[in-house]
Order: sequence, then structure tokens, then C-alpha cells
Amino acid sequence: MVRSDARENRARILAAAREALTADGGTSMNQIAQRAGVGAGTLYRNFPTREALVLAVYQDEITRITGTVSDLLAQEPPLEALRRWATDLVEAMRRKHGLGDALSPGAHQAISEQSYGPVVAAITELLDAGKKDGSIRKDADPGDFLQLTGALWRAASGPEDRAPRMLALILDGLRTHQ
Repeated sequence: MVRSDARENRARILAAAREALTADGGTSMNQIAQRAGVGAGTLYRNFPTREALVLAVYQDEITRITGTVSDLLAQEPPLEALRRWATDLVEAMRRKHGLGDALSPGAHQAISEQSYGPVVAAITELLDAGKKDGSIRKDADPGDFLQLTGALWRAASGPEDRAPRMLALILDGLRTHQ
């Protein structure tokens, strides 16, 4: 059982790390501790290495994103829920690429392996809802969708973000056309 203050410290550290490392991948652990309002000892008790902290930030983000599927499906038709969810995923993956300098190649591999299953499960749930209501093609595959959306987070996000238009094309291809 983790004390509530320890949970709060961990959450503050993760939030501070996400913000700081996205802005500057070279932010030091001490700077993150200061931003989170905790001592260095508290930071290192929770995250003994910089890589452990960055991996936890990624995992926290994946957990947050995959945890939104049920609520989105309760609020929106499946295609709109998928659009909103994929837009959130694109933003998270863009942030992830911003953190890339803070990870070794082995850590990149670890986060990919840890996140693939939950992300594909979330996509499966969204696609299955659309297949059930007839709005999404029966042959829509979660792995294919994930592969296609990979291009979205690599698309330039500058003055003219192409990702929304590209996502609209992907979603149009998923629609049942009668």
C-alpha cells in the first residue's frame, strides 16, 4: 500500500518530467525534482535513473490514452471516437519523439514493446465498435491502423499541420461504403 503523499509525489514528478523533457530533452534530474517540488532523494527513490523516469513518463501517457476509449465510445459514434482518440495518440507520440534524446536505443525498444499491446487493444475496441454498428469495414485491422497512424506523428506539425487531413483520409478508408 503506497501512502497518498508518495502517490502525489510520484504524480508531480511524472507531470514535471513530461513537461520539462518535452521542452528540453537535456533537462537534469535535479531540475525535474525542483519543478516537481520534491527533493532529489524522493525523485531517485521513485526513479533511480533518468531512463527509468522517461520510461515511466511514456508508460503513464500510454495508460492515460488507452484508458479513454470507453468514455469516448460512450460519448461519440465509433468513427468520431476513433478520430478523437487517434488525434490524442498523435500528440502523445509527437511528445514522445521530443523525448527521444533522453533514451537509449534499448529503452526505445522497451517502450515500444510495452506500449504496443495496450495501444493495439484500444484500437481493436474502437474498430470493433464501428464494425458492430456498421460504420467501419469488417476487414479493418488494428495493426494496419497503427502502422498508418505512424505517418501522422511524423508529419510536420508546424503552421500547416497535415495530420488532421491525413487522418481524415485514413478514416474515410475505414468507412463502409454502401
